[in-house]
Amino acid sequence: MKNVKTKIDTEDHIKYVENKGGPTLGYSETSGVTIIQKDGHFFKDLNKDGKIDKYEDWRLTPEERAKDLASKMTIEQIAGLMLYSRHQAVPAGSKGWFAGTYGGRSYEESGANPWDLTDEQIEFLSKDNLRHILVTTVESPETAVRWNNNIQAFAEGTGLGIPANNSSDPRHGSDSSTEFNAGAGGNISMWPEPLGLAATFIPEVAERFGEIASKEYRALGITTALSPQIDIATDPRWFRFNGTFGEDSQLSADMAQAYVEGFQNSAGDKEIAEGWGYNSVNAMVKHWPGGGSGESGRDAHYGYGKFAVYPGGNFEEHLIPFTEGAFNLPGKTKMASAVMPYYTISMEQDPVNGENVGNSYNSYLINDLLRKRYGYDGVVCTDWIITADEPENIDTFVGGKPWGVENLTVAERHYKLILAGVDQFGGNNEAGPILEAYQMGIAEFGEAWMRKRFEESAVRLLKNIFRLGIFENPYIKVEESVHEVGKPEYMQEGYEAQLKSIVMLKNRNSILPLNKEKVVYIPKKYTPAGKDWFGNPTPEKFEYPVNIDVARKYFKVTDNPEDADFGLVFISTPKSGTGYSHDDVKEGGNGYVPISLQYKPYTAIYAREKSLAGDAREGDVLNRSYKGKTVTPSNTKDLDMVVETVEVMKGKPVIVSLLLSNPTVVDEFEKNVDAIIANFGVQDQAIFDILTDGAEPSGLLPMQMPANMKTVEDQLEDVAHDMECHADSEGHVYDFAFGLNWAGRIQDDRTKKYQKTK
Repeated sequence: MKNVKTKIDTEDHIKYVENKGGPTLGYSETSGVTIIQKDGHFFKDLNKDGKIDKYEDWRLTPEERAKDLASKMTIEQIAGLMLYSRHQAVPAGSKGWFAGTYGGRSYEESGANPWDLTDEQIEFLSKDNLRHILVTTVESPETAVRWNNNIQAFAEGTGLGIPANNSSDPRHGSDSSTEFNAGAGGNISMWPEPLGLAATFIPEVAERFGEIASKEYRALGITTALSPQIDIATDPRWFRFNGTFGEDSQLSADMAQAYVEGFQNSAGDKEIAEGWGYNSVNAMVKHWPGGGSGESGRDAHYGYGKFAVYPGGNFEEHLIPFTEGAFNLPGKTKMASAVMPYYTISMEQDPVNGENVGNSYNSYLINDLLRKRYGYDGVVCTDWIITADEPENIDTFVGGKPWGVENLTVAERHYKLILAGVDQFGGNNEAGPILEAYQMGIAEFGEAWMRKRFEESAVRLLKNIFRLGIFENPYIKVEESVHEVGKPEYMQEGYEAQLKSIVMLKNRNSILPLNKEKVVYIPKKYTPAGKDWFGNPTPEKFEYPVNIDVARKYFKVTDNPEDADFGLVFISTPKSGTGYSHDDVKEGGNGYVPISLQYKPYTAIYAREKSLAGDAREGDVLNRSYKGKTVTPSNTKDLDMVVETVEVMKGKPVIVSLLLSNPTVVDEFEKNVDAIIANFGVQDQAIFDILTDGAEPSGLLPMQMPANMKTVEDQLEDVAHDMECHADSEGHVYDFAFGLNWAGRIQDDRTKKYQKTK
C-alpha cells in the first residue's frame, strides 16, 4: 500500500486512511483487513481477496452494494444477519436478564475490562454470524466507545467483514424508573419521555430531540434506535402508555414524523447520499399495526394480554401514525428504515386468511397490508423472543411470546415468519432455527426460491448499514465521543423541552407561581415492596419523593407542617398491576382482575360479563372477564398522603405534583387541593422551576383524564377520545389538549389544530 495517509489511534490500535473527496476509512490492526488503492482512492479489502468487490466500493449506491454482498453471502451468513441479539449490558451483569461471562467467569471475578467482549458475544458473532446487537446499560461513554471498537474489530476480521449494527431502546429519559427503557445509563442529555414530548404539542421539539439524540447515539456507536413507539394508546390502562405519543392519531403521526426525521436525516458535510450519513440513525418504529388496544388494557408481553380487540371497528385509525407519519417523511430518507410489529394478536383483522396469530406471524398484516398496500420495503423485525416457547406461568415476563402459534416448533415459527414477510428475529442469538426454516422452504418451494427470499431480507438489512457509512469506518474515538455525549448545549435543550412538557391542570386563586424562600412541607412517600417488570423484587421504601437538596435551592424545607407556608405532595399514577393475579386463581377465580386508574380500592361492577377474546386451549381461559373483582393499587397511600397533608396544613395551600404514566382519576383528591402540576418524567429541578416562575407552564394533556372508573370500563379499547373527562372545582374539564398557563386556559395555534370539538 503506497502513499496512504494514516493516523494511528495508539490506544485502540485503529488506523484511519483519508480519502480525498471521499470517506475516511477506519480499520483495526487486528482484523487482517488491508487497504487497496485504485484510481486515486482507497478501499477496504473486507473479504481479503485482494480486489475491490462492488460491496467494498463506496462510490456505488447502498442498493448496489447490498445486492452484491447478499449474493456473496452463504445462507449461514444471511441467517446470522437476520438475528437481533438479546439485551447486552456493558459490562455484563453477573446474574439476571443481562448476565454474561468473561472466560467462563463473572465480570467481577474475571478481571476483565468493562469494554471487553463477553463469551456470549464472541460466540454469536463468530458461530452464528450475528451482526445486530441490542445494547442496554453502559458504564460510561468511554466504555461504550471502547466496547464498540472491540465489537467492530472482531466483526471486521470475521467472514465478509460486515460491521455490527448496534442499537438501543430509548435512553434519554429524565425519569430513570420509567419502564421499558432498559437503555438508561451513561452520561447523556435528558429529555421528556415520549408522552412528555407529545405534551409539548410541538413536533419541532421531537425533531430536535431526534437530531441531538442521533448525534449522541453515533458517538456511542449506536446506529439503530428501537423507537419511536407510535401506537395510539386508545386504552387508558395500558402500561406502555407512557412510551407513546398519547391517544390521538394526528398528534402521534406528527410527532412520529418529526422524531424519525430528526433521527435519520444528515445534512451538509455529514450527508453521504439521499439524506443518510454520519449523523443518521435508523429508526425502528413500533409497533405495527398498533398495540394500544389490548383487551381491558392488558399487555401482550404476557400471555394474559395477548389479544388486541376492536369493539369500535377502529383498526384503520391505528395505522395513521405509520402511514401519515413515520412512512411519510418530508426529508430525503422518505420513511422509517425499520418497523417492529407488536406481540399482540389483532383479533379478527385478517380478511384474507382469517388467522388470529401474533402480528409478525400474520401474512395479511405484513405482506398484504404493510408491504403491498402501503409499499413499505424497509426492514421488518419481530418483537423480542416471539419464536421461543411460552413460559409455564402465564404472567412470566421472561420467556417466549409465540401468541397464536404455540403449537408450532421453534423452527416452524421462524419459517412462518419468513413467509409472512419478516426479515429479522428480535431477541434471537442462534441461527440454527433459521437454517431449519430454510430447509423447510426448499422442501416446499425449491432452493432457488428460498435463496431469493433470503437475499431479499439480506438486502434490506444491509442497506441500513451501508447508508450510515460504517462499512467504511465503524470506529469512534473516546475523546470525541466524551465531548459529544451530554454536551452542555444538548443538556440545556433537553431541559427546556422538559419545561415545555409540564402541564398545569389546576391553579385555584392563582396560587402559582410561588415566591422563592417560602417554607415548604414535603411529606415522605411510602413505597411497598414489590416487583419490577422483569419480576425482580423491589424493596420497601419510606423516603422523600424528590431530591431534597434540589428543593432547598428553591424553598426552605421543613418536616413540621405548622412551620410551612404550603404543602407540596409528590404522587404517581395508580399502580394496580397488569390485570392478572395468582391470588385470584388460588381463590378459585380465572386469574383476571381489573386494572385500576383510581387510588382507592376498585371493584369492577361495570366490567364486561364476557371477554371479547380468550384462549380455548386446555389450561388457558376463554372468558377473561373480571367483573365484580376488586384491586387496590400498590401506591394507594399516595392518596392518603394528599389527604393527610391537606389535614395537617389546616387551610394553608396544598400543591400536588403528579407523575403521569397513564390517564388518572383525580376526583378522589382534586377538589381539596389548590394546584396540580402534571409531568411525564422530568428532572426535579424542572418542577421547581415551574412552581417558581422559572418558566411558565405551557404543556397540554396528550390524553383524556377520566372522570371515574365507570367511564374507563365503558370506553372502547380501540377508540380514542371516548371517555367522560374529569371536571374540576374551577370549572375546567381535563380533556385532550387541555392545560393552563398563568393567565388561564391555554388557547393557541396548538389547541386550534389538535383540540377536538364535541
